[in-house]
Amino acid sequence: MIDGALLLDKPVGVSSNRALQEAKRLLRAKKAGHAGTLDPLASGLLVLLFGEATKFAGPLLDADKEYLATLKLGERTRTGDAEGDVLEVRAVPASAADVAAVLERFRGVIDQVPPMHSALKRDGVPLYKLARKGATVERAARRVEVRSLELLGYAPPLAELRVRCSKGTYIRSLGEDIGAALGSGAHLAALRRTGAGRFRVEDAVTLERLRALPAPLERLLPLGKLLADFPATELDAAAEARLRNGQPLKISGLPAGLRALYRADGAVIGLGRAHAEGELRALRLTQAADKHRKTL
Repeated sequence: MIDGALLLDKPVGVSSNRALQEAKRLLRAKKAGHAGTLDPLASGLLVLLFGEATKFAGPLLDADKEYLATLKLGERTRTGDAEGDVLEVRAVPASAADVAAVLERFRGVIDQVPPMHSALKRDGVPLYKLARKGATVERAARRVEVRSLELLGYAPPLAELRVRCSKGTYIRSLGEDIGAALGSGAHLAALRRTGAGRFRVEDAVTLERLRALPAPLERLLPLGKLLADFPATELDAAAEARLRNGQPLKISGLPAGLRALYRADGAVIGLGRAHAEGELRALRLTQAADKHRKTL
């Protein structure tokens, strides 16, 4: 059984699922998943999970993401990105100072309407399938947080941005909203994910490089790396047994929130949640903790 995570630098033109399946084949893994997809037109960091690591996808999906985005001002497209037909072309009178000033409106907590060309579902049908048929449905605005938004360069009509944001933020929608605020319209011309939580694209491997490696398993991160951002709690054998039997543990003074659980020898037990009353309950537990040493 192969357990761990792979940081992959996905190329443009390849779907996240195709990249996952190829990595799964190269690693000869039986069970695989991911901690957030990228559109085929986007490149950059994919956190791929194998074996027991798939149990921790949820908390990893909740992590902040960082992107490099290129906006093309003066053009609105049907999909909000470079793949869609151009709907409108306008002049781009905005200066770099104008763009920088508008970005201020989109920093912090904002309400964002998800795009029609997204994987969100309406009555079990992904919105993008409805959009391909020409349909448009009402979408409720979602509250997201843009933690940082920087203008890295501006050569009209292209604006280069760095965005760090909470989960659920649609960079296509952000680009369209920025274009609307500038009065010129815009679409997302290019997108690259550079970070996801503590992980960086600089530490990722490309599919081409992975194919050429004589021992691709050496690129696999152990489970402890996935949980390293969570406060750690060490359990003895008796406490671990009670937790695995579905019993909560009473640990006084334990702050509420998610906790990474380890044995004394550093083996990963799993992820638990501590409650305000000092009660620790299991959230996700590994099946064979003796294999999963903590590596920080």
